[in-house]
Amino acid sequence: MKEILNGIADLIFPPRCMTCGVCLKEHGALPFCPQCTAGIHFIRSPLCSLCGIPFYDAEGGDHLCGECLVTRRPYAVARAVGLYDETLLKAIHLFKYRGRIGIGKVLGKMMADFAGGIWDMKVFSLIVPVPLHRKRLRERGFNQAVILARQIAKQFALPLDFMTLKRAVFTAPQVGLGREDRSVNVRGAFAVRKPERVAGKTVLLVDDVSTTGSTLTECVRTLLKAGADSVAVLTLAKAVSGHDAQEIGGN
Repeated sequence: MKEILNGIADLIFPPRCMTCGVCLKEHGALPFCPQCTAGIHFIRSPLCSLCGIPFYDAEGGDHLCGECLVTRRPYAVARAVGLYDETLLKAIHLFKYRGRIGIGKVLGKMMADFAGGIWDMKVFSLIVPVPLHRKRLRERGFNQAVILARQIAKQFALPLDFMTLKRAVFTAPQVGLGREDRSVNVRGAFAVRKPERVAGKTVLLVDDVSTTGSTLTECVRTLLKAGADSVAVLTLAKAVSGHDAQEIGGN
């Protein structure tokens, strides 16, 4: 019956690509046309075993990148589904800045499937989305990280806590700031309301995009200071240089 109803719905309202809007001839695993699907550059090995940044050379296994060899990371591991370019960039912008919540749910499911393929999700005792300051939350009307995290929590029946970690300080947008300025901009911006809610927990921190990682790093430090046992980071996309994206390519 469900298949029949879906078939009728497709006749009346033909499914369209989530990003470009072209009519889809058939349903795939994700609602993207072939061209937009080809524009999703998934991050795969070889990559940094800690921060998850992909390497130029397609040969060899995962290992620490140069920065992780000399920089102490507060998180246990960080991973992103794909590069912040082409299809993922457009989808995130439609979701985040145009209020296309349905797209966010699809992207969250994509993250959940990705996470389940690389981790044993049973190790996590709590999922925490990166919070927005209440002023920005009022402006946007929703927190994109909460919508993404909710899909992951639902798929793996894990507790979702979007109240405990808060953005206590309203900061300037990170867009346009350099690495050091981004780090300074978010320093001390986060707080934990009730430390007992994260104490001893293995936390999965979720956000939409990782650029320099400054915001995520500050959130991780805040959670660890509040007593979390360890924190892993999962983002939908990771921003890298244009040269890096060209070198990696592929799906």
